Amino acid sequence: MTTTEAAGAATSDAPSTTGDTDDEAVTGGAVTTDHDRGVHGYHHQKAEHLKRLRRIEGQIRGLQRLVDEDVYCIDILTQVSASTKALQSFALQLLEEHLRHCVADAAVKGGEEIDAKVEEATKAIARLLRT
Repeated sequence: MTTTEAAGAATSDAPSTTGDTDDEAVTGGAVTTDHDRGVHGYHHQKAEHLKRLRRIEGQIRGLQRLVDEDVYCIDILTQVSASTKALQSFALQLLEEHLRHCVADAAVKGGEEIDAKVEEATKAIARLLRT
């Protein structure tokens, strides 16, 4: 092994001493986060979210079928309630991921960015409560 190869092996095997993680890196004194790179809070759960949304879409199509088949009103309303709950549950999970990722990233940066993200999240919560 040459000196160059040994140096390369030593640096690749050694743990990072910069403190950087996959979610956050410090560049020139500024913190760069996943959010800055266009990675949203739901990114790591994207496949599960899409599967869940397809299931909800199926519930909505089922509602259309029930109406088309002249099913009893109360039975349709029961399915509407189930679909609504499924969407609300999805919204809460997405909100949690937003708080853990996007708002947390803003908290790392501090200043006006955290204030803006908290205000944005508060408004989203208010909209969810109105539904």
